[in-house]
Amino acid sequence: MHKQLQSTANFRIQSITQECSYYPKRLLDLSDPPKRLFYIGDIQLLAQPMLAIVGARKASPSGLLLAQHFSSALGLAGYHIISGMAYGIDGAAHRGILDLRATCKTIAVCGNGLDRTYPPEHRELATRIALQGLLLSEYPPGTSPKGFHFPRRNRIIAALSLGVVVIEAAQKSGSLITAYLASSLGREVFVLPGAITSPLFEGSHQLIQEGAKLVRGVQDVLEELPSIRLH
Repeated sequence: MHKQLQSTANFRIQSITQECSYYPKRLLDLSDPPKRLFYIGDIQLLAQPMLAIVGARKASPSGLLLAQHFSSALGLAGYHIISGMAYGIDGAAHRGILDLRATCKTIAVCGNGLDRTYPPEHRELATRIALQGLLLSEYPPGTSPKGFHFPRRNRIIAALSLGVVVIEAAQKSGSLITAYLASSLGREVFVLPGAITSPLFEGSHQLIQEGAKLVRGVQDVLEELPSIRLH
C-alpha cells in the first residue's frame, strides 16, 4: 500500500445532513439522530442491508476467528458488516469482509473525527475501509476520541443495522450497550454462547437469558432475517 494512503487525513471528508437524500432513514428511529454525518467512502452503502458484529476488545483467539468467519459468511449472504473499529472483535469483523474482496463491504462508525484514527494501531485498517467501504462519524474533523463518544457511536451502529451479532461480551461492556439499544429499536439480537466460567461471556449469557437469540452458527442468523438477493 502506498505510504500516502496510510492515513485517513489524506482522504477528503464529506458530510450529509438529515435533509440529504443519502441520510439513512433508519437513524430517524433514534430519539436523538445525528444532525450531520461525516464520512469517507461510499455513502450509498447506508441505504443497503447491514448487520452489526460487536464484541470484546480483549477477545480470545477463538472469538477473533469467529468474528472473521461470521463477517465473511454474512457478507457472502448479501449483508454489509458494520462495527466500531475497536480492538478485538470489531477489527476482526471488519477484516473478515475486507479480505473477501466481495461486493458486500464494511462500515466503521468512529467515536472521533475522521482526520485521525483511533485506535492508532488501526491506521492501515481505516485506510482499507476508506478505500473499500465507508468510515462514518457524527464528530467533525479535529475531534479527539473521548470515553463518552463511544456509547453514542454504538447507538448509530444499533440503529443502522437489521440485527446485532454479539461474539463475546463481558459484563458492563460496550457490546451490551449496542445490543440493548438494538433491541429497544426493534432490531434482532444474536448471541454466541461460551463457557459459563469465562468472564468474556458473562454479558453474552445475560443477553440470552433476557431473550436474545442463541446462535450456533451463521445459519441461525440468516433464518431470522429476510433473504437478500446478492448484488
